[in-house]
Amino acid sequence: MISRRATLAGLGAVGLAACATGRGVTQSSGGLTDLGIDAISPELSKFVATDAPIETLATGYQWSEGPTWDRARARLYFTDVPQNKAFLWRRDDAVSVFMDPSGGADTEGFREPGANGLWYAADGSLLICNHGHRAVERMDLETGEVTSLANSFDGQKLNSPNDLVQARNGVIYFTDPPYGLEGLNDSPLKQQDANGVYRLDPDGSVTRLVSDMTFPNGIALSPDQSVLYVSQSDPDAPLLRAFELSQSGDVISNKVLFDASSYMHAYSPGLPDGMAVCDQGGVFVTGPGGVFVLDPNGRVLGRVRTGGATANCAFGEDGRTLFITAGDRLLRVRTKVQGVQWSS
Repeated sequence: MISRRATLAGLGAVGLAACATGRGVTQSSGGLTDLGIDAISPELSKFVATDAPIETLATGYQWSEGPTWDRARARLYFTDVPQNKAFLWRRDDAVSVFMDPSGGADTEGFREPGANGLWYAADGSLLICNHGHRAVERMDLETGEVTSLANSFDGQKLNSPNDLVQARNGVIYFTDPPYGLEGLNDSPLKQQDANGVYRLDPDGSVTRLVSDMTFPNGIALSPDQSVLYVSQSDPDAPLLRAFELSQSGDVISNKVLFDASSYMHAYSPGLPDGMAVCDQGGVFVTGPGGVFVLDPNGRVLGRVRTGGATANCAFGEDGRTLFITAGDRLLRVRTKVQGVQWSS
């Protein structure tokens, strides 16, 4: 039975030792000695400077996840899934609790009941992958009202929606592994026969696009939205796959874009997880030891080293800041490229 966080911890203790403390959140303006940028190709310099400082903005989380930038309010939302809370960070370095609980209040049968992936939608609302509610939700950020958009497929409850991305036409793509359920695939609550990747159309209809991934996790779209990227957090097959989409949003073909197997070492814990795409088509995908920078063809250009297991990343501020949720920390690094949402 695979547990993502247990697997990450087993691959190395660096960066995860603080996860079990449950201590309160603290802020820091400095970096840590294990932070840095590794250049594998000279072309990395087109995306991020090798001497760019990596700042630690806050620490003390059990497993920080799901960052997304609110452009209207100039703040970052992110989650701590096992702690069942969501936080917000502002430019004055203030961190506060945004949702408590972020997921289901009834935690029986759930190993991680909190909200996970978040997405700041074009209409100014917040889209939420909610483990405890087993649903994709929309929050009105003015009123706090939450509406369920999808909680089932083919008459059966979803597992625990994990991450999502919204296309320009309003379509939402999301992953549905069993990470929120106690026992994962063996959970008596699990009703789906696959850990799927789904398309949620504006009319509310849900279509399963992919059913052959063991643990689909992070998800993103290419700048022209013709390719859907999905990571697989499986230590036996730590992959990033690229799915070519038709104009109607169906999968035409797919290929492995990146295989992280050769980067998995005891000193580089982590698996492919969340990601962000820039306006130049580069993919910033979390993986062993940090965030890998890939060109549009999947060639590894370098890595933003976080010193531990890393869950997710998102562009924010003016679109040229990459926020990184890495184990117990929230990090920030400036880039030379802009997040795809800012150039749309």
